[in-house]
Amino acid sequence: MLRRGGRGLLLGLAAAAAAAAAARWLCWWSGRAGLRLFVPEELARYRGGPGDPGLYLALLGRVYDVSSGRRHYEPGAHYSGFAGRVTGRFYGEDGLPTPALSRVEAMIAQGAEAGQRALEEKQTFPPCNAEWSSSRGSRLWCSPESGGVSRDWVGVPRKLYKPGAKEPHCVCVRTTGPPSGQAPGLPAHTNRGDLDHPGLGEYTGCPPLAVSCSFPP
Repeated sequence: MLRRGGRGLLLGLAAAAAAAAAARWLCWWSGRAGLRLFVPEELARYRGGPGDPGLYLALLGRVYDVSSGRRHYEPGAHYSGFAGRVTGRFYGEDGLPTPALSRVEAMIAQGAEAGQRALEEKQTFPPCNAEWSSSRGSRLWCSPESGGVSRDWVGVPRKLYKPGAKEPHCVCVRTTGPPSGQAPGLPAHTNRGDLDHPGLGEYTGCPPLAVSCSFPP
């Protein structure tokens, strides 16, 4: 069974779960007051075709009216295969959530947490600028907005080694102040920024405090 959802704006699901196959979609839905249960056979009538009673989409067991996003879901549109169909089994015949829904919601929560951690890491270690040419070789450098992170410091290029990654990638590292996560004024304050982070490595042939590193071809 499926439950009819309320009003809102779907910005997408970040988790790569099969039941959340609509990740990164952009759509709109509207609903009516109260709760209504659908069986898959009934939902199949709501595909937005001629004579159909509506255009509905089922996501994680909830049914949404996506008529205002018709151009994305009507017959022949890019996402028409998802309209009027059930993805997964997230509510029982009594209308109550199933263990499958709990599992998928847990995966989505984990994906959101991972995304937040990645965002926080990018703020601490913004990616370097990079360029390459066959005549001059490669160059890595930092600027106050490198990696798309606007900040009041520049930083120096360093290799960041991440567990499970085959190769390190270049990040800009703050060179002054307390390490990230440590409040200023504590006794252990070294005034070296994040240079002593254990996951970092220097580039061979690049001065330790240079904001730009060049490597001939």
